[in-house]
Amino acid sequence: MYTRQITIHNKSGLHARPAAGFVKEAIKFKSRIKVNKQGHPEDAVDAKSLVSVLSLSVACDNQIDISAEGEDEQTAVDALVAIVDAGLGEKE
Repeated sequence: MYTRQITIHNKSGLHARPAAGFVKEAIKFKSRIKVNKQGHPEDAVDAKSLVSVLSLSVACDNQIDISAEGEDEQTAVDALVAIVDAGLGEKE
């Protein structure tokens, strides 16, 4: 399993549009990918499910953990961290 943490900087957090981009990226990978608010691993959800990702209610400046398990786990997590770091397609 490979895990990284990142802070959400989008003003509206991980709302519908950026969450959809996050899920679209996650679906590209074979590994099982989970995401949760940092400090709440018991609430980890499937990163490939838009409804599940939205259920986390991630706000601006919240930290999230992205973890993956499988053949492309590191590539998957690093790609998701990169798109979050880039603002998930939204201007800051």
